[in-house]
Amino acid sequence: MEINRVKFTQPKSVGGLSHPTPHLYVANCGPAVGLSLERIATAFGTFGAVTGVQVADESGTRVVVTFRGIAPAQAAKEAWDGTPCSYLDARVLHMQYSVPQAPCQVEDTLPVFRVSSEMGIPGIFLIHDFVSEQEEHELLAAVDERPWQGLMKRRVQHYGYEFMYKTRNVDRKQYLGQLPVSLSQLLNRMALLPEVNQAENSLPLDQLTVNEYPAGVGLSPHIDTHSAFQGCILSLSLASPCVMEFRKYTNGALSSRKMDIGIACGGLDNDISGMIGTAGKQQQCSKQRPDFERKAIFLPPRSLLVLSEEARYAWHHYIPHHKVDIINGEKIRRSTRRVSFTFRKVRFGPCNCRFQEYCDSQSQAMDSLRQPELKTANNSEQKQGMTCLEE
Repeated sequence: MEINRVKFTQPKSVGGLSHPTPHLYVANCGPAVGLSLERIATAFGTFGAVTGVQVADESGTRVVVTFRGIAPAQAAKEAWDGTPCSYLDARVLHMQYSVPQAPCQVEDTLPVFRVSSEMGIPGIFLIHDFVSEQEEHELLAAVDERPWQGLMKRRVQHYGYEFMYKTRNVDRKQYLGQLPVSLSQLLNRMALLPEVNQAENSLPLDQLTVNEYPAGVGLSPHIDTHSAFQGCILSLSLASPCVMEFRKYTNGALSSRKMDIGIACGGLDNDISGMIGTAGKQQQCSKQRPDFERKAIFLPPRSLLVLSEEARYAWHHYIPHHKVDIINGEKIRRSTRRVSFTFRKVRFGPCNCRFQEYCDSQSQAMDSLRQPELKTANNSEQKQGMTCLEE
């Protein structure tokens, strides 16, 4: 079975009902819940010939099942939608018809900065050559000697505290121990940076997530969860360059909340480290989403990116899923792997930052008043699918 070859979206509906198609978007089903694509294909094959099964997003809990015709897709949906499936560990599946999505043809001419001070975003600092080539080699060798945890499109390692992708937070009761002693000198150099030691409550850094991205794999737009981490976020790029885009939504909390509950596009990657304000990959054309400001910066290997204040708490950061980045007309190919070391300080207690519209700690009262809206949106995500089911 091929994975992530085609992007899918929800078909147009008539009278609130979508036309049947051979493609079924199936939630609560996938490798992340212990169901292999082959097993899913075999189960759905009881209704007719299955020509493909692919993961719908980086969460690994949603798939798209493609039949040879419409009739078996209709039969599968009628039989299993909203009911426990005995063929698949009695999981309750939620289904929606889907159709292949046409690729975006709009050319992206976003300028890419090489110096953070030119971006005009308060709280963003990029330090070139923060580590030497020898240090880069040693850091990569050290993590390659340790076991990796496989996600859908990349591998990760956690130190200090494990990041829980389903809750977008850390489990403070599961302390993994101090960060590796081999990182002591690196941590000391980070602590001496004015951008870090002058930031409120950023030290000592006690949580590290190491991400390994194969060529072409990026990072979904997100803001690291306010209630999970305090102070600065520091990200060290190794082995390969990339472009990181920053987005600030003009509608503030409205856009963040829509994306957080999965309406905008895709599903949680969340992948991704503590996302408030995203539920998946947002590779949409700028003409389709005019409600956010976009800026981008080039991250060369061995550079250290420091995010604090507005850059950390109010701007979504995002790495496009490209093998080749175009930087002001120049094509730069990414290497076969990019490894990032992301250092943070775990927060104990609520966040009281001044960016309330993006803050999960301060939005609880607002959410309690909007439970019917959130419940409807979440049901829509599970039973009706999202606006677009990304690759």
